[in-house]
Amino acid sequence: MIYNLSLQTTGLAAGILLLLTHVFALIRPEQTVAWAKAFPRSRAASTVLILLAAIWSFLLVQSIDLGEFSPLRNIMLVAIVVGAVLSWIYVPEFLAVRALGMILLLAAEPMLESAVLRNEPTRLLLVVLAYAWVIAGLFYVGMPYLLRDVIQWVTADRSRLKLGAIAGTVYGLALVVCALFFW
Repeated sequence: MIYNLSLQTTGLAAGILLLLTHVFALIRPEQTVAWAKAFPRSRAASTVLILLAAIWSFLLVQSIDLGEFSPLRNIMLVAIVVGAVLSWIYVPEFLAVRALGMILLLAAEPMLESAVLRNEPTRLLLVVLAYAWVIAGLFYVGMPYLLRDVIQWVTADRSRLKLGAIAGTVYGLALVVCALFFW
C-alpha cells in the first residue's frame, strides 16, 4: 500500500470536500457561477493545480516500486518537472481543467485503495465517487472544453445549479455519516 489511509479517513476527507464545495454553492450561487465560469481559463487556478499535480506525481514516482522501470525513475522525475513547466508556459488554454483532471485521477487511487478488501456495502459510496472522478479526470485531461460546456449548461438555469448543489451536499453528508458511524 502506498498511502495506507483508512476507509474512514478517506471517506471523511471526500465527504467534507463535497460538503464544503456544494454547501458554498447553495449559500452563494452568484459567486459560485462567477468562479465556475472563470475557472477553465484561470491562470491562477492552472498554476496552483498544475503545481499540485506535479508535486503529487513527483512524490508518487519517487516512492513507488517501478519494477523493471526502476532504472528510469530519474528520467521520469525530470520529465514530470519539465512537463509541468512546459505545460504551464506553452499550454495555457484550459490548463486548469487539465490539471484538475490529473488531480482527480491521482485522488482516485487512495480512495480505491482504502476500500479494497472491505466488506461494508456502504464502501461503494466511496468507490462510485472514485470511478466518477476517474471518468471525469480522463475527459478533463483529453477534452477540457467539455467542463466549460457543462458549466455553461449547469449555470444557465439556477434550478440546475441548486439541484446539483443539493445532490453533492447529500452525497457528501452520506459519506461523512458512513465514515463516522459505519466505517
